[in-house]
Amino acid sequence: MNTLGHLINGEISTEATRTQDVYNPSTGQVGRQVALASKATVEEAIAVAQAAYPAWRDTPPIKRARVMFRFKELLEANADKICELIGEEHGKIAHDAAGELQRGIENVEYACGVPELLKGEHSKNVGPNIDSWSEFQPLGVVAGITPFNFPVMVPLWMFPMAIACGNTFVLKPSERDPSATLFIAQLLQEAGLPNGVLNVVNGDKEAVDTLLHDDRIKAVSFVGSTPIAEYIYATANANGKRCQALGGAKNHAIVMPDADMDNAVNQLIGAAFGSSGERCMALSVAVAVGDAAGDALVAKMRQAMSDLKVGAYSNRDNDFGPVITKQHQEKVVGFINSAEEQGATVVVDGRNPRVEGYEAGFFVGGTLIDNVTPEIESYQAEIFGPVLQVVRVNTMQEAMDLIDAHEYGNGTCIFTRDGEAARYFSDNIQVGMVGINIPLPVPVAYHSFGGWKRSLFGDLHAYGPDAVRFYTKRKTITQRWPSAGVREGVEFSMPTMK
Repeated sequence: MNTLGHLINGEISTEATRTQDVYNPSTGQVGRQVALASKATVEEAIAVAQAAYPAWRDTPPIKRARVMFRFKELLEANADKICELIGEEHGKIAHDAAGELQRGIENVEYACGVPELLKGEHSKNVGPNIDSWSEFQPLGVVAGITPFNFPVMVPLWMFPMAIACGNTFVLKPSERDPSATLFIAQLLQEAGLPNGVLNVVNGDKEAVDTLLHDDRIKAVSFVGSTPIAEYIYATANANGKRCQALGGAKNHAIVMPDADMDNAVNQLIGAAFGSSGERCMALSVAVAVGDAAGDALVAKMRQAMSDLKVGAYSNRDNDFGPVITKQHQEKVVGFINSAEEQGATVVVDGRNPRVEGYEAGFFVGGTLIDNVTPEIESYQAEIFGPVLQVVRVNTMQEAMDLIDAHEYGNGTCIFTRDGEAARYFSDNIQVGMVGINIPLPVPVAYHSFGGWKRSLFGDLHAYGPDAVRFYTKRKTITQRWPSAGVREGVEFSMPTMK
């Protein structure tokens, strides 16, 4: 059986004392194994990155950008292969995998502009013959720890900009679907990246803890669940590292009585069930304002969901695929069971889908649950599956209060024809990313991604302008060149420009 290894100093190593099975979630069968890095292996990757740092730091930004331009071309040329690897290990349908890859490529495109992004700031004559300027210098060796649900896009949120800014990088991808991540790292090597600038170590908690405790790692980026994000952030900070840790979500869509209901249903279908609901921006709760809106929403959703197709990644006619593991399948079904037991109504039941030829796959069908209340377990938790819950309220303010009360504040949206209501919503809702008649308000590559409350730990968001600031440190320089023959007197008071 094929064993996936690590990319260290430009070479693939499969040596490991421990391995883990990598499943094809469509078939339920083991497709590969992945080597799990020991502490020594991770430390080797860090040492290699540290050795490569001085030369890469001193490489002109335009030359770093040229590597990124070639990398973008290779990602596009190998798109079919990348999407196939995503499908085999994540289960994402080919068209969804292509969308993931495209959003990742857009972050590479943004990193191609790094010469402009690193230009710094300059002020002449802040005082007599005194100039002052700020430079943005790389940090050194930085690390990324990425989740299973976007094995290509999320790593591309991190290492292209970090490397373009002059850092070297150690990436620890999810051990559940590592092949696509390892493949794109090899493409960056092919694009001309010097050995050691990007290293990939596959592993579990042992690898993560090594990165968090090693003094040579200057910053850590993480995307995953909130409990792990909190642990990553606290541990990294305790060890003197800069950290951004993106956690979980419970994204709500308010459906107003005046909403274009057909449009809202179409948007909710894709946002709730795309990628099997395994994305932190999935819309998992629809908050209907008024019973008339609730009844119309549920009726139209029930009808629209009758055509949903769940199945294997290789069939482009399918709308979404399996969830990542058998254990997660059981967890999602458990939340549906608990909702029903606690008084909610399962309108469309996806607990036992039959996918012909893939009976052992980890499938959950699209599920719609009505009459959900904030007290029940399925509402409070991040289900991370193809489940949409409907909560009914009487007013828009009640809907907003419901959203604000939740511990997560990642994304939200409102469906309405009322501009005043939309403006009030966007101005006052306590959530980091907001959509107006847009169900997945994921920022484009030249803005930054991040939620509020327990959806983000750290001061800077992912990718976009915040990524430049996260992966660099500001140095401000003030200099004076006195005129020849002019000798300054001694000054003991604080210098001012008065």
